[in-house]
Amino acid sequence: MNANMLKATVAVIVLGGAVAAYFYLQQSTPPAVTSAPPPQITQAVKAPVAQVIVAPPSTNPLPGLNESDSYMLDALAVLISNKSLMQLFHTERIIRNIVATIDNLPQMKLPSRILPVEQPSGKFIAAMDASELVISPKNAARYTPYINLAEAFDTTQLVGLYVRLYPLFQQAYAELGYPNKYFNDRLLEVLDDLLDAPDIKEPVKLVRPEVYYLFADSDLEELPIGQRILMRTGSKNEATLKAKLLAIKQELKLHLQDKKLGQTEQ
Repeated sequence: MNANMLKATVAVIVLGGAVAAYFYLQQSTPPAVTSAPPPQITQAVKAPVAQVIVAPPSTNPLPGLNESDSYMLDALAVLISNKSLMQLFHTERIIRNIVATIDNLPQMKLPSRILPVEQPSGKFIAAMDASELVISPKNAARYTPYINLAEAFDTTQLVGLYVRLYPLFQQAYAELGYPNKYFNDRLLEVLDDLLDAPDIKEPVKLVRPEVYYLFADSDLEELPIGQRILMRTGSKNEATLKAKLLAIKQELKLHLQDKKLGQTEQ
């Protein structure tokens, strides 16, 4: 499992972010990344959100995307109410990193530089079982803080925060090169992709052809990075995360509006 195989959601919990948070799985030092970060945009762009998200009116203006980090951290702190869990979040480019993480979860790789959260402590743990290399049962404990983070969020409040901040998420998505697409469409695609991850059963066999551990089952190793991340957290953690992702998807649909008919989706 190379260093780019991290946890993120399910960067899908701050909508994506928070869900990606507890998905960060890394067992060795990530390679240096030389590509430049996305360009900064100084003015907030009015997103084409009205056709997708039904947000309640608010008298409080949103910050610009470049000034949104402290706003986002304060909002998350209200939802989490746990200082130790808040320390998992990076403090810069939060919305941009959440959006980029979510967009990459259905791909084969997830660059470590775009993750919105810290990596788990320690290294990935493998073990021998009847002369076969497997994921150690002890490895699941590395993700306990991220599971706690996922469970700390009230789903309704989390989705409400996402709906309120959606113009910023949309702007960050446009910066990635999707000016004519809706980020919320991509988020729903990613949620479905994550929920399609196979329900892993222990022991999970591994191989280590070079530096990194891989699934011994080549079919599993060829799945998108988001699904592989979920499976590597262990069966119990995977079930917990999937339940949270499903709850987020269902809550999201309460805020969606049919793009053609103008009717709320059921």
